[in-house]
Amino acid sequence: MSRSALKRRAKEARTWLADACFPLWAERGMNSHGLFREGLELDQTITDSRENRVRVQARQTYVFAEALRLGWRVDTSRDRVERGLGILTGLARRDDGLVGRTLQPDGSGLLDDTPDLYDIAFTLFAIAESADALGGTGETRASAGALLDAVDRQMRDRLNGGYAEILPRPGIREQNPHMHLLEACLSLHRVDPEGGHIARAAELVALFETRLTAGPGGLLGERFAADWSIPTGRDADIVEPGHQFEWVWLLHAYAAATDTPVLPAAATLYDFACATLDDDGRACVEVTREGEPFDGSRRTWSQTEALKAHLSMLESTGDERHAAAACTSFDVLMDEFLTPDGGWIDHYGAEGDILSTFMPASTTYHVVLAFAELIRVMKA
Repeated sequence: MSRSALKRRAKEARTWLADACFPLWAERGMNSHGLFREGLELDQTITDSRENRVRVQARQTYVFAEALRLGWRVDTSRDRVERGLGILTGLARRDDGLVGRTLQPDGSGLLDDTPDLYDIAFTLFAIAESADALGGTGETRASAGALLDAVDRQMRDRLNGGYAEILPRPGIREQNPHMHLLEACLSLHRVDPEGGHIARAAELVALFETRLTAGPGGLLGERFAADWSIPTGRDADIVEPGHQFEWVWLLHAYAAATDTPVLPAAATLYDFACATLDDDGRACVEVTREGEPFDGSRRTWSQTEALKAHLSMLESTGDERHAAAACTSFDVLMDEFLTPDGGWIDHYGAEGDILSTFMPASTTYHVVLAFAELIRVMKA
């Protein structure tokens, strides 16, 4: 029963993407200079910012790569993907091969050229997904290789493991950019199996096992000392359910890519994160390691990561309980967060009050990827 109900929801997801989400962001999500906008107001009012983040260019490029794979307005989707690729492989690049953080809104060049691992990870992810959608061109794979070479030369931490989150090297370490670099490696491996990307992914998974989950309860921490040791103060006790869920999905994806068993840590993170959901299945922003709400507000992206985690558990176990959980997360998204015209209410307070009427374009990636996974798993 739960599985058939989930398949109906997958069809609903496909309809919402094709009839609402993709049209909205294709028509209003790009400025007159050919850059993807930072976002829109809830009423679709355009409020262009004084800068355009590279990560938004990358995420929106992925969104239209997914639209192209799903067969939505092929010419429009291809145009948006190719525009995004042009930005990521040209305008956003520094002379040393890395990418910067923000772009001038008129498309004249970089505004902030700070190399940021988070932005780099999404640039690589977008290049890989675009190569897959466009048919796997050698030029895009070479662009990814050149970026990774620059990252290895300048950002790899050969003493402690992982990579510098920004340059100059920061005094704290963060799991989030490394999580998305793993995601990018798995996408690159899919389009370039001989490119050595799975070896890099294995290094990141080893970092996850030895450093990122070394704290109490084997949970995923967010920030660490410079040598990846367990931090003090707030960072020692506060974790994010959305990221616990996101790693569950990634660990399943890594196991599938390497034909190896899913790491036991996935079940630990999944069980903990599920226990923090409220009675209606909503994920909050932050909790303590004991599972008590710390920031009880709710973001759209956290709900999408819960959905992806439920789907990965369903796919690996076949347990109908995970189908039922996925139905609940989908309903939370559709009933409370997403709007019929292709947007979303991005942030609710703990009591259900709307905290922001701005729709960040960066959230589109989360929603589209979660719905694409739902469509894939349910063969819809």
